Amino acid sequence: MTAHREEAKDNVLKMAREHDVKFIRMWFTDILGFLKSFSIMVEELETALNQGMGFDGSSIEGFARIDESDMIAMPDPATFRMLPWRPRDHSTVARMFCDILMPGGEPFEGDPRYVLKQNLKRAADLGFTFNVGPELEFFYFRDSCGTEGLDQGGYFDMTPLDAANDLRRDTVLTLEKMGIGIEYSHHEVAPSQHEIDMRYTDALTMADNVMTYRLVVKQIALQHGVYATFMPKPVFGINGNGMHVHQSLFTGDRNAFFDKNDEYHLSETARRYIAGLLKHAPEITSVTNQWVNSYKRLVPGYEAPVYLSWARRNRADLIRIPEYQPGRETAARIEFRSPDPVCNPYLAFSVMLAAGLRGIEKGYAAPDPVSENVYEMTEEERAKRGIGTLPASLLEAILLTEKSEVVREALGDHVFENFIRNKKIEWDQYRTQVTDYELKRYLPIL
Repeated sequence: MTAHREEAKDNVLKMAREHDVKFIRMWFTDILGFLKSFSIMVEELETALNQGMGFDGSSIEGFARIDESDMIAMPDPATFRMLPWRPRDHSTVARMFCDILMPGGEPFEGDPRYVLKQNLKRAADLGFTFNVGPELEFFYFRDSCGTEGLDQGGYFDMTPLDAANDLRRDTVLTLEKMGIGIEYSHHEVAPSQHEIDMRYTDALTMADNVMTYRLVVKQIALQHGVYATFMPKPVFGINGNGMHVHQSLFTGDRNAFFDKNDEYHLSETARRYIAGLLKHAPEITSVTNQWVNSYKRLVPGYEAPVYLSWARRNRADLIRIPEYQPGRETAARIEFRSPDPVCNPYLAFSVMLAAGLRGIEKGYAAPDPVSENVYEMTEEERAKRGIGTLPASLLEAILLTEKSEVVREALGDHVFENFIRNKKIEWDQYRTQVTDYELKRYLPIL
């Protein structure tokens, strides 16, 4: 055990005593990005920190077969936090994210957190650290049975139109109590749609933060008697929920994406990274947009990006370059706009990084940025400019991923194969359904 982990472990034991913690939730994710948890009593905490806690992995999506079900959840002491919404009557509850190990102590290759760590190590071997800032959008509805919103507000609207002001405020305060820095919180474009932006940080911390954020948003909504959803496209005809991911590479304290002499203040490294993302975007889309419903959002219009282009201002482009502010070299970054907020963040950050690094390693040349509105171009104009599109359905996306060397390398064989198998099952279940649209459209005429 490293000195740093030993110190963090001692700190956890001290905090547990000081806050009278009785239960500790051991958190981890399955391959699809669902948060999993089991609780231990505080008396088991020191054992858990030293040896991990055994559990049966055979029922966890994409984990293990029945004959190899024994696994160990090894808590990361750096992620120890109190759960502010739990009652404080002598039963304080805390949580820690866990790394999943095999019984012999070696990392389990099906653990999404391990997958991201492997990709971050690959970046580190090239001299880079990977920082991200995702913007997760969500809707508040009256309940989980329908899509009745709480307001008719629009982008940045203030009360009284924005009826969810108190919910957002309580959510922000709860996240900050859990050590998650918040930069912005505001009403989004669609009625009853909202966004709370977390402060930019390293990708592993951010993936843990995304998992926490999604739970906190839902938990606070529940306490207010309403329902929060990150579903990509719950309502036809209005904007869906995206997760625009701001990202950059650093070499030490220097932003590897910044070049003061470039027109866009982008370094050659940044341009190659952009080229990698654009080239491999179609094949990583099943990971960044992993549900059938994700592709109801990825259609032209509604600010959803479907075209493989980059620009400074246009919001129809897949990659946007935020305006550079003098003196803020560390803030130079790119914004990848297609992911949605119900992806597995560990896997999504992994494949985005892998695509960008492939562009850097192979010396890809970025196409020219697009100043015109890509959405308003004709198909012929886009073809002439070499501007392709993202896959239009989950099936199309899966078939592209299945052939992708970049994605297989990023996810590892175990996750890659289990993920594809699961998504094919989902598509088969979806395509056999008879929808309301079909009944309304065809029953009266066929």
